[in-house]
Amino acid sequence: MVFMITFEPFFETLEKKGISQYQLINDYDVSRGTLDALRKNKSVTLNTIVDLCMILDCEIQDIVRVIRD
Repeated sequence: MVFMITFEPFFETLEKKGISQYQLINDYDVSRGTLDALRKNKSVTLNTIVDLCMILDCEIQDIVRVIRD
């Protein structure tokens, strides 16, 4: 069984919260590289995910989803 991680919930949560990627970069010091990794479903640290949860006041499942293939 293969597992994939998607950060699609992150972008949905951003929209629901009314926060732009521009705001994350300029107001919360989230790097462009981190946002690029999230867009491409690349690896990010658990600390980054926790930071995003704190910024967005949300749960981890609002940032990441595990898909079983």
